[in-house]
Amino acid sequence: MIEFHTLDVFTTTPFAGNPLAVVLNAKDLTTAQMQTIAREFNLSETIFVQPPQNPAHTAKVRIFFPTAEIPFAGHPTIGCAILLAEESHTGDFETLITLEEEAGLVPVTVRRQSTDITAEFTAPVIPYPTNHQPDPALLAKALDLTPADLGPHKPGVHEGGPRFLYAPIRTLQALAKARPIEPHWSALMAAAGVDSAYLYTATKDYQARMFSPTAGIPEDPATGSATALLASQLLANGALQDGSTTLHLCQGVEMGRPSELRMTIDVANGQLQAVRIAGSALRIGQGQMRLP
Repeated sequence: MIEFHTLDVFTTTPFAGNPLAVVLNAKDLTTAQMQTIAREFNLSETIFVQPPQNPAHTAKVRIFFPTAEIPFAGHPTIGCAILLAEESHTGDFETLITLEEEAGLVPVTVRRQSTDITAEFTAPVIPYPTNHQPDPALLAKALDLTPADLGPHKPGVHEGGPRFLYAPIRTLQALAKARPIEPHWSALMAAAGVDSAYLYTATKDYQARMFSPTAGIPEDPATGSATALLASQLLANGALQDGSTTLHLCQGVEMGRPSELRMTIDVANGQLQAVRIAGSALRIGQGQMRLP
């Protein structure tokens, strides 16, 4: 038997946000066993905690979709860091949790004051644009929208560990209407070399949706990694100035699982210097699972 915890991430409300499974003491699990367990949970991601390769770090972690391992993801990083910090601290605290992820080293600052707990990680890779320019007409068809629903930014594909297609949507009404439509969706994904599209619209604050049906995630309530890469999309479209910019984003509204994310972007001389993502998490359950 192996111990696991479930948490809701990027929320302070139970049964909102993005659900996560954290499997502890996973050092003896094989890749095949981890994949089987992730498929059993059938959440957008499951994270497995192992001893760190460098004893100066907190843990080595591996993150899985129901269908495949991924190098980095935001809500598993936030949820796992909060769980590990709570396991080793009581009362109010501020601590650094350093996670060895496949994409690189991810430092996470966890703070608790009274009942409020927040984790903020620095993206392990500075995101950057790829050379692919999505076809707006195909993008609109793939999302069951019209070309007029897209904008004002240009769509793009950006990378930073994972890779996402970014679709700017003009209105909240169009964002709520969007859905993947075949065969246009598969054609769009194949052309861009991705399996996920992140849709966003900027009203007073940003609201987003993320579709990844071929990865086993019809829609994701909160996507920290895609939020981090959004910094590159915004910079490419002239939406960021030199200095530090903090944005508040909402995702998962249409799913009935609203999620709140905070992104801080540092820019100098027109270049990204760092991207940090912050959010909360709370425990929902725990138990033991037999080994596959």
